[in-house]
Amino acid sequence: MAPISDNPGKKIRDKVPRTSQGDFSLSPKRPTILQAIEASNYDRVTDLIPIRCGRMSTSPFAFYRGTADIMAHDLSFLPHTSLQVQAMGDCHLMNFGGFATPERNLIFDANDFDETLPAPWEWDIKRLATSFVLAARHNNMRETDARQMAIDMASAYRLAMAEYVQMNTLDLWYMKFEMQDLLNKARSEKVKTVLKDAMDKAQKSTPEKAFYKITQSVLGSFEILDQHPLIYHPIDLVKQKKMVQDFLNFYMNTLQADRRFLFSQYRIIDIALKVVGVGSVGTRCLVALMMNAKDEPLFMQIKEARTSVLEAYTSKSKHKHNGERIVQGQRLVQAASDMFLGWSTGEEGRHFYLRQLRDRKIAPDVEHFDKDVMAAYAGLCGKILARAHAKTGPGDVISGYLGKADVMDQAIGKFAVTYADQTEKDYAEFVKAIKAGKIKAEVM
Repeated sequence: MAPISDNPGKKIRDKVPRTSQGDFSLSPKRPTILQAIEASNYDRVTDLIPIRCGRMSTSPFAFYRGTADIMAHDLSFLPHTSLQVQAMGDCHLMNFGGFATPERNLIFDANDFDETLPAPWEWDIKRLATSFVLAARHNNMRETDARQMAIDMASAYRLAMAEYVQMNTLDLWYMKFEMQDLLNKARSEKVKTVLKDAMDKAQKSTPEKAFYKITQSVLGSFEILDQHPLIYHPIDLVKQKKMVQDFLNFYMNTLQADRRFLFSQYRIIDIALKVVGVGSVGTRCLVALMMNAKDEPLFMQIKEARTSVLEAYTSKSKHKHNGERIVQGQRLVQAASDMFLGWSTGEEGRHFYLRQLRDRKIAPDVEHFDKDVMAAYAGLCGKILARAHAKTGPGDVISGYLGKADVMDQAIGKFAVTYADQTEKDYAEFVKAIKAGKIKAEVM
């Protein structure tokens, strides 16, 4: 890395002062909330749209999770350095978590890439910072603490970036945030307890446990249990057998040869549509039950891959298939990815990507985090995001721009508070539209 005085990142400060990264103002081209929601509901399963809106209506933070498209629009009009990375796109604190690597080690990493695309690095860090402010407010923390969460995350990002750009490139790509290592290094007993409980829970999250939880025996064979409207069977597997097999054949050709061989030992037993998350509700998300000759279950999640919300504001994806865009972006960013991660094309030319369902997954229980645990989590997310950006973008230039002082940290804290305020205003408008009958919402 060049000395800070020679680093081109420092020169960028003349055109884009770090303090300007804290500024926020609405574009006159911004659509109304009602217009934005209607646009985002395009081509979703009609019956599920009220459930999506219902889930978004539960809090400003839930609303924020479902409106990555609105923030992408807002960010595109704000100052940025034009330095691109493989952005997560929907980078909020619930899109990080733990899962098992193919070697069966538990690691912590970014884990949602539906919107991933090359884009300015600031877009990820600003969305992540704002999510911490909203989550802290949701947990009734003091306003000073809410802002500090965003600053802590930005500080961790800046310091980690400075460290990572000095690392050997291969070492950076090999680096993983292993859960056991995080537990060993944790200084707070509260954090240790949270990590230990999460790891214990993850070890029990096996395909066998999922099998007994979401299946039922019918006439000697197994099928996924309907829980309409959250889980139901959208197709007749027998009548559409050829379509399903063609779909799986396409998918298998996106896997490495050894993983293709392993997957070929499983046969499909059942497929059901399963409503998941907040922003994904209404898209075609399915779960497939597979079994091998030893009657061992394998659950696959099949998620519809739509155009990234970032694509309207940055360069188009080089991948014509949105499933491939997501898979290749995920492989770039994560330290290790699911061994069955791949993509396929379904009916009407719809794009999908596939991965295992519930493979020792750890979802952060953010609603029960206190100030100390939330602060530690903010620092961890900041480090993980910095590693992703250092791997896929000009990390040395970004680090030079950030510098050694906390100027950017404070700017990100300022932005996060201001944008969280805007999100709460948008949320109030959204709820008002629901009450007026302009938006139909069902909470379930």
